[in-house]
Amino acid sequence: MTDPIANRLGSLPSRSAPPYGQASASLADILERVLDKGIVIAGDIQINLLDIELLTIKLRLLIASVDKAKEMGIDWWEHDPSLSSRADSGRSLEEENRFLREQIEENRRLREQIEENQRLREQIDALRADPAALSAIEEQAESNDTTRSAARPKRAAPRTRSTTPRGEP
Repeated sequence: MTDPIANRLGSLPSRSAPPYGQASASLADILERVLDKGIVIAGDIQINLLDIELLTIKLRLLIASVDKAKEMGIDWWEHDPSLSSRADSGRSLEEENRFLREQIEENRRLREQIEENQRLREQIDALRADPAALSAIEEQAESNDTTRSAARPKRAAPRTRSTTPRGEP
């Protein structure tokens, strides 16, 4: 029994050697293949209570290289301002400021119009409450109409054609 244990057990297969003579694939090789081909993992989670759907979560995971993603038409990271310095956010800050200032000015004009309309409504309500004031305004409007018509220049009478034939006096 002086034999070492290794001699008694015989030759055992090594853990580093692939079983059945297959070639070993390193993690880098597997990762390269996955990124080159791409892999999609999809799953849905639904939560129902008494046949009433409360929540549905759709999970989609795509693992691929940037080149493969571009081949498939996926390039959102190039247009996302938080991920790319080349991304165009649609408008420059100056354009956005100009747009917002125009909106503020338009809101001011609208507010002034609303205030003017409110003032006119209050005046109309006051006139409806006082019929004497309303009749005075109507009389003034009528006198303005007559003054305007009197101030208009009279038109010359239209010319009439002569009915005598040419050449006769």
